[in-house]
Amino acid sequence: MSFSIAGKTAIVTGAANGVGLAIGRHFVAEGANVVFADMDEERLVEELGSSKVEPERYRTFACDLRQKLSINNLLSMTIDSFERVDILVNASRQLITSDPLNPKEDQVENLLQQNLMTSLRLTQAISKRMIKQAEGQEDGSVGSIINLSSIAARRANPDLLGYSISTAALDQMTRSMAVALAPHRIRVNAVAFGSVMSASLQRELREHDEYRSDIIDHTPLGRIAGPGEVSDAVQYLASDASGFVTGQILTVDGGRTLIDPASAPAH
Repeated sequence: MSFSIAGKTAIVTGAANGVGLAIGRHFVAEGANVVFADMDEERLVEELGSSKVEPERYRTFACDLRQKLSINNLLSMTIDSFERVDILVNASRQLITSDPLNPKEDQVENLLQQNLMTSLRLTQAISKRMIKQAEGQEDGSVGSIINLSSIAARRANPDLLGYSISTAALDQMTRSMAVALAPHRIRVNAVAFGSVMSASLQRELREHDEYRSDIIDHTPLGRIAGPGEVSDAVQYLASDASGFVTGQILTVDGGRTLIDPASAPAH
């Protein structure tokens, strides 16, 4: 079975930096057409304008995807540019620390909106388009949707109350939508990762260098992953190689969830 995504069209959100940017660039390198979507227009232009990404194979779309109109506009632009959409990668995530005992500072509503509801609304809108463009196609994959989650969904860390709840909800949304879309031959999976050297983690390590050794000590493979290692897992789930895989949460954490105590930090 092929891991190829060449010729397919993908929408990648959260694509101005970190893991989302790495996934988008990786997909273009593998022959896909990619729409890089993010709120940070300046960063999108900066990152992609200075890269070697083939300009005819990608588009950028700057918007707040928490707004329904933005989702509709993103889909319309994708169809206008590439005529179809085969892959959705919901890579837009926000991590904010919480005060679990203060309703005004627990961040639950904020992060549910950003990390769960945006991905759900995109999944609903994009899957309808996938179903429409597959009319008359009797077999084969119709589309693949991949959500980016976190190992925080399985662990108790009060300082990450909102983030943990939102990613746990995202995992359950992944399973539920996988069942709902299976009759239409659309697969829905998630990649839950641990510490990846993203822009946000780099900033955190600059402020708290002691976290680096703590993360490594709690990771059996003894290092922090690079964004490209998440990209490889996402490509697998986007390709026909995972054609009988749906509703799964693929963990990419170097074995960290196998040994972590509940009190260890999650990044």
